Amino acid sequence: MKKKEILEAYRWRQATKEFDADRKIEEDDFEFILETGRLSPSSFGFEPWQFVVVRREDLLQKIKQHAWGAQGQALTASHFVLILARTPEAMRHDSDYIRHIVTDVQGRTEEEYAQRIQRVQAFQENDYRLLDDARVFQEWIKRQTYIPLGNMMTAAAQIGVDSCPIEGFNQAEMDELLVTEGVMERGAWSLSVMVAFGHRARDFAPKTRRDFNEVIKYIG
Repeated sequence: MKKKEILEAYRWRQATKEFDADRKIEEDDFEFILETGRLSPSSFGFEPWQFVVVRREDLLQKIKQHAWGAQGQALTASHFVLILARTPEAMRHDSDYIRHIVTDVQGRTEEEYAQRIQRVQAFQENDYRLLDDARVFQEWIKRQTYIPLGNMMTAAAQIGVDSCPIEGFNQAEMDELLVTEGVMERGAWSLSVMVAFGHRARDFAPKTRRDFNEVIKYIG
């Protein structure tokens, strides 16, 4: 029964371009959604994200000016969330933030920290060669943020809350806006993606997807 309910939630969820502005999400439901994001996995468990819930209408208006993908959602959503990604400087194997995560959050000893960082350094330098190109490094970091994004949208659907992921914005303009508005520190964060939550203003046509056998491939 639980599997059926989960699949029904997946089939029900669709990108909601306009919400019913008069219907608000209960705060305990929204905190549940955020908690599924907080508990999400990340590479090495480094959690390179921050979730910013925007409640200021003046800031939502400004976001709308720089985000063509948020025209119908910014002011109608019950809750509007910015998912920030840390910058490469903070995510280097030798950064203070990584030391904080490994020792303070994950509770590793100094010896364990040294071993862990050696592995991370090899991954960053050799496996993915992230240190060769800051843009590639930043995109790798941002990919991590899509894990909590997906988890939050799925959790929302399971309790009957609509959502919409939003990538339609000018990166440089949005980063500058968020720095100017005091939302994030310059050079420490970059906007990865936005997501709106609420209740749909109208019903959708049935969801369409490619056939299971077209999507799935088994080897051996």
